Amino acid sequence: MTQDPFVAHRSLLFTVAYEMLGSAADAEDVLQESWLRWAGADHAQVRDPRAYLVRIVTRQALNRLRTLSRSREEYVGEWLPEPLLTSPDVAEDIELAESVSLAMLTVLETLGPTERAVFVLREVFELGYGEIAEAVGKTAATVRQIARRAREHVAARRPRVRVSRSEQQAVVERFLAALRTGQLQELLEVMAPDVVMVTDGGGVVAAALVPFHGAGPVAEVLARAHRVVDTLETTAVWLNGAPAGRVEFDGEPSAVDLTVENGRITRIHVVRNPHKLARLDEPTPLTR
Repeated sequence: MTQDPFVAHRSLLFTVAYEMLGSAADAEDVLQESWLRWAGADHAQVRDPRAYLVRIVTRQALNRLRTLSRSREEYVGEWLPEPLLTSPDVAEDIELAESVSLAMLTVLETLGPTERAVFVLREVFELGYGEIAEAVGKTAATVRQIARRAREHVAARRPRVRVSRSEQQAVVERFLAALRTGQLQELLEVMAPDVVMVTDGGGVVAAALVPFHGAGPVAEVLARAHRVVDTLETTAVWLNGAPAGRVEFDGEPSAVDLTVENGRITRIHVVRNPHKLARLDEPTPLTR
């Protein structure tokens, strides 16, 4: 029995929706809506099921993204993407791993919905301008212009240096060890002077409402965590295709993502909102 194309391409479709939305929960909702449309389509008239399904998912994700952009303006504190536990295999595809990193997803949040869709479909999934035009309801010429603007926008904001997996792992382990023991000096040494830390509690758990800037203030806050909780446990994990950390403060989990440049941490993302931590126990398959 031939496998249904939707099932065969589900990981790809989820990855498209997740990169457009930054939320696994919303991506799953989009896939549910897309499945209903696929189930109602005349499959005999579909020449390329993969391209057809990507178009459906893109349109549904665009609709969801326009709705979410309003609700995210009212979000309590800083909004960060939903982290995913992934297998180390995701890192084998360097472009995919970079595109699903929390750092990149945070940059994509600064694009408009159509710009984000065009960038993801063109730069990550390498779709042709004609295919993208059908998905977003624009002409191919317009899509080319949008793609160029989005590419320039992202290039100006993405991490400047790509580090090796081993370097990322080494920095993550140093950071987690220093955090676990509250070693202020070690924290200072592993961070760049202009490091920025962003925490996302969503108004549900304690988290700073604005980012911390500078190695001194960030290290002091992190070192203090060791003293204000009864138990602090750290585990090295793979999040969004890169080495990262799972930290439990008195049993409450947080996901910690680090951006590393030249051997030091330049950005720290701490996701504490429990509604965004549902995907920390089982790896999520991502593909393109």
